[in-house]
Amino acid sequence: MTFDSQPHLRGALLELRPLRPDDFAALFAVASDPLIWVQHPSSNRYLETVFKEFFREALASQGALLTIDARSGNAIGSSRYHGYDPQLREVEIGWTFLARLHWGGGYNREMKRLMLAHAFRVVDRVKFLIGVNNLRSRRAIEKIGGVEVGSKSDTGTGPHVVYEIDSATFARVFAASASRPS
Repeated sequence: MTFDSQPHLRGALLELRPLRPDDFAALFAVASDPLIWVQHPSSNRYLETVFKEFFREALASQGALLTIDARSGNAIGSSRYHGYDPQLREVEIGWTFLARLHWGGGYNREMKRLMLAHAFRVVDRVKFLIGVNNLRSRRAIEKIGGVEVGSKSDTGTGPHVVYEIDSATFARVFAASASRPS
């Protein structure tokens, strides 16, 4: 089975679809908020020239997804799959950002749940590279079962911590959260 790195995924809060060249203006409107990038290794990504390069690389990756608020239909961020390895049965999820209005309300959790569920149809393990000082993202990954497994310093944007989630942990964490009363 091959891995579809640009699926169309839908949840209650958001929709993920393949990033297109005509998404630049809507996505830059979200990314132009400097506070999104404060803890990120590329803390100047809110600048249009810097974001243009990020966007170009996202399109070229053929794994980038636009995140859309299911209620409003507006772009609220993006994420991407990268480095699918059929021998190791793993893939990376990263380059994720969301509009600040969508922090803390379940949007990131749903995005990760959708992306992980899609990935685990083909792989056994998903990796996340997170900037060492990006404590918000590190906590978010830990909340969904991510375990720190190492570090990587040759990323081009500074030192990163490597997290991993396997399919059994994903099933356990998301089954437990689904059974909790609201």
